[in-house]
Amino acid sequence: MIFDDVGSYPLPVGVRRKWVEEALSRNLDDERLRSVVEDAFRQKVRAGVELPNYPQFQNMISQFLDPIMDSSRWEAPMLIKEGEAKIPEIELLEGVARECEERGEKLKLRICVTGPIELYYYKFGASLYMDVLLNIAESLNRFVKWSVERAESLNMEVKAVSLDEPSLGINPRIREEGIVDALEAASKFARLRKIDVQIHLHSPLLYKHVLDVEGISVIGVESAADPSSLNLIDKRDLERYDKFLRVGIARTDILNMAAEYNERHDTNVFKDPDGIAKVINLYNSPEEVKARLEKAYSVFNDRIKYVGPDCGLGTFPSQEAAFLLLKNTADGVRRFRAELKD
Repeated sequence: MIFDDVGSYPLPVGVRRKWVEEALSRNLDDERLRSVVEDAFRQKVRAGVELPNYPQFQNMISQFLDPIMDSSRWEAPMLIKEGEAKIPEIELLEGVARECEERGEKLKLRICVTGPIELYYYKFGASLYMDVLLNIAESLNRFVKWSVERAESLNMEVKAVSLDEPSLGINPRIREEGIVDALEAASKFARLRKIDVQIHLHSPLLYKHVLDVEGISVIGVESAADPSSLNLIDKRDLERYDKFLRVGIARTDILNMAAEYNERHDTNVFKDPDGIAKVINLYNSPEEVKARLEKAYSVFNDRIKYVGPDCGLGTFPSQEAAFLLLKNTADGVRRFRAELKD
């Protein structure tokens, strides 16, 4: 199993998301911008993440929907031209890739794109127009294609692609019609290149629809905060369709954890300089992480291919807090592996 992360990460002190988003859209030669992206990526690696995602500092909806909705970039309505579907953060990791190359290594990377179902229902609501949905899905496929090919030209290797579908199984407006076709279209290029495609779900209620998507090989389940989510997955389904799991083994709902901690200890962690660290070390200690992984492994065994935090860490109050969460997760995974060998 491989320890990866979902993508988002806190910005350093003094850097605002709006500035990052504007800089990413206009000037990739900005050294400050490059430093922000590279530093966050290096932090993930130092913490022990084995397959880090590019640091996602942009809004997960607008990052993809804005260019898809820009008619000057269209090949057809909502179908973005090839070459216009870019994830600029990939470019900004060139320096890290060179460092790896000097050590005789190749930088291995995970990329995430917001899924077609999420984008369609955010923009168009419950009325389903299949041609529009499929054009959005093909546009996302082109984001993946550009990213994989650009990474290769910079001596990086994309090992996993994630389609992020947080509302699937949660939003009652989402109709089941079109889900399989849209996910198949969005995952097409990665499947042809034999790259693992994950689907990141906040609820596995509709996971059986994913079983029919040939392009998706890994189903992500947020199970650290809600262990009962794994009860909805039948291992026999995974074996029958040759699918694997990405299991969440570290909680990322930082505000809920802080509220639970405050109630338990009758305190306010936000008034304590070390408060957030105490929360993380209580709810995501290496032993807690290891115990969650042990429980999942006892049920699913080798059907678990990826493990990591439930979700992205962009809501964490600081990079130091996010780093601690990732480091504890890495320590928990190492302890689990060590005991597994004994």
